Amino acid sequence: MKKFINLIFAVIITVSAANATSINKTLSNSNINKAAVSISVKDAETGKILYELNSDKPVPPASTLKAVSIAAVINELGKDYNFSTELYKNTNNELILKLGADPFLKSVDLKNLIRTAKEKNITAPKSFFIDDTIIDKTEWGEGWQWDDDLNPLMPKFSSYNLDNNLLKIFVQPTFAGAPAEIKTDIFYPTTFVNLTTTGKTNNIEISRNNNIAPDVLNVTGTVSKRQQIEIPINYPKRYFIIRLEDAISCEDLEYYGNFTNIKLPDRNIYEVAKITNPIEKAVEEIMQKSNNMVAETVFKIAGGHYAEKTGTTKDAVKMLLNYCNKLNVDTENIKIVDGSGVSKNNLVTADFMTAFLIAQYKNDKSYKDSFASAGEGTLKDRMLYFKDNLRAKTGTLCNVSAITGFIQTGKGKLAVFDIMINDPNSNNSDKKMLEDYIIRAIQTSY
Repeated sequence: MKKFINLIFAVIITVSAANATSINKTLSNSNINKAAVSISVKDAETGKILYELNSDKPVPPASTLKAVSIAAVINELGKDYNFSTELYKNTNNELILKLGADPFLKSVDLKNLIRTAKEKNITAPKSFFIDDTIIDKTEWGEGWQWDDDLNPLMPKFSSYNLDNNLLKIFVQPTFAGAPAEIKTDIFYPTTFVNLTTTGKTNNIEISRNNNIAPDVLNVTGTVSKRQQIEIPINYPKRYFIIRLEDAISCEDLEYYGNFTNIKLPDRNIYEVAKITNPIEKAVEEIMQKSNNMVAETVFKIAGGHYAEKTGTTKDAVKMLLNYCNKLNVDTENIKIVDGSGVSKNNLVTADFMTAFLIAQYKNDKSYKDSFASAGEGTLKDRMLYFKDNLRAKTGTLCNVSAITGFIQTGKGKLAVFDIMINDPNSNNSDKKMLEDYIIRAIQTSY
């Protein structure tokens, strides 16, 4: 009997070794240092470890962190949560705009709010107040790179979110050798130092010196066809106020005063109008398109809901760690400082990531469906051969590439995986190619 049991163990070990061989061979054939690769693969149903490499090594997770933070956010706010921007009137004929930090709010929504006020015969308010207390006034995350402030993927975020917090700039040619024409689609106080030339190629660069002149943009290069470029708005509150003034002027509301900040009182007011957007839009924008502004905004909102006060990243992190503890996921060897994964100060292990994915999947089976499938979102041009067998969230930072999610294996298992590559000596395309091959090895081996 003892010999039979030993034989069974020997077979199991042999099969496990054979399964691991495919991944190990993939790693050996890569030009990326094996020590820079962290991998954890587990059975989604049983939690059994199928493969691991440096799985307890803390690494910046990049945007794969969003798969963790959004689950904690939804747990805190609920799937039926709505971002809400509300206009109130008090008994003293004063208007109060309560901001909800809605990341999907548009300038046209402000016009609709003011139009509704006019339709309700509110024509000349004595004062106009704004309640911006839903989240704090810190507009960037800890460890975000100050020299990347023109990156449209990293706009500032606040209670004053509007029009994606991005300004559209159009650069169009005139005639050969002459300066190009530069303009914006909407007024915002910006000065352009136009160093462009109408030429045969499109090669435009925009820069600014925030310490000297944050409203001055240097535009250099050549342009042959009309180019649309988006840059983050440097002062979201100012942009919001300008658009609110536009809405008031457009709807002929007779108000020419300032906008003072107060907290919305709990009596002697009534709701005039409101604009809402469902949180499910945020889930799609975060998990499919990896939108950093949306991820950070909802993270802070949830932190405020958790702490029952103005939302901060600090309270959001407490909320997230508390949720991990609720799921019995060990957080001892991780550090989280934002909700998007933009900061390199975030450090997690591959083992933590797969443990979280399994726990959250068991808690909510629909969680898996929030990840992009092959050909969708950030996987639009990747891993098409996996079809519907793959659900994954990608992440990219300087020197770091990561991917996490679920894979239906050829042997009928549902596996969770996390791969993080932190290697300054390889280019991004090589890192992502290695990820693809590792996931292919996982699918065929298990």
